[in-house]
Amino acid sequence: MTDTFHDLAVSPNAPRILVVDDDPGIQTLLGRYLREQGFDVRVVGSGAEMDTVLAADPRVDLLVLDIMLPGEDGLSIARRLDPKTRPPVIMLSARGEDIDRIVGLEIGADDYVPKPFNPRELLARIRAVLRRHRVETDAHVEKAHRTRVGDFAVNVQTRQVFLHDEALDLTHGEWQLLQFFIERPNRVINRDQIMDYLKGYERSAFDRSIDVRVTRLRRKIEEYPAEPRYLVTIWGEGYLFAPSGRSPRSPDVTTAAGEPT
Repeated sequence: MTDTFHDLAVSPNAPRILVVDDDPGIQTLLGRYLREQGFDVRVVGSGAEMDTVLAADPRVDLLVLDIMLPGEDGLSIARRLDPKTRPPVIMLSARGEDIDRIVGLEIGADDYVPKPFNPRELLARIRAVLRRHRVETDAHVEKAHRTRVGDFAVNVQTRQVFLHDEALDLTHGEWQLLQFFIERPNRVINRDQIMDYLKGYERSAFDRSIDVRVTRLRRKIEEYPAEPRYLVTIWGEGYLFAPSGRSPRSPDVTTAAGEPT
């Protein structure tokens, strides 16, 4: 049996739930109840029917999977689904045995609900799993937008910088300065070049504001700011940003013009 309950209106952006359960009463209950709660619901009665539905349209946000099914059981189905591509899974079981719950969770199920259950409890579990999965997905998307440079990673879209995957708490000025250095790794940069980038106007020869900014930035990125590994002072020349914490005089250090030092 496959039923999508098209008599109930649903938003085109509604989360898609696929229920796999051979009990006609459960099929009708969950199909109608979850759709009334704003979900786009499809209901099937076996693993084979599930495969047919997913082959036609794999866009499923959550799978509600009964353990006791005709033919292939729910645990076997969950075990063969690719954990990298499958949707989150909530398992149902009328047997109420701890071993089913333990095995289900061990093979990657996100939650387990024993039968009989209150539909409101299942609804709460579904929303919690979807919320958790959404947060994890957003985190993966955010990481995909990061550009890694040595121990640092930058997300230009969100203006965030990460050191060893830990977000740095930077002011706007600190973000500008660190981004400037990250774009010019292992190069000696003099104060005038930094001034031109950050200020872009005439300044006094005795303007030490860059030194103050560098000192403040070091407090955010260095374990020991008095002995910096990343943002190093090159006496008489300027500063050098070593994104992997290497020696400022390592062989691959170059000047801002691109010449080896």
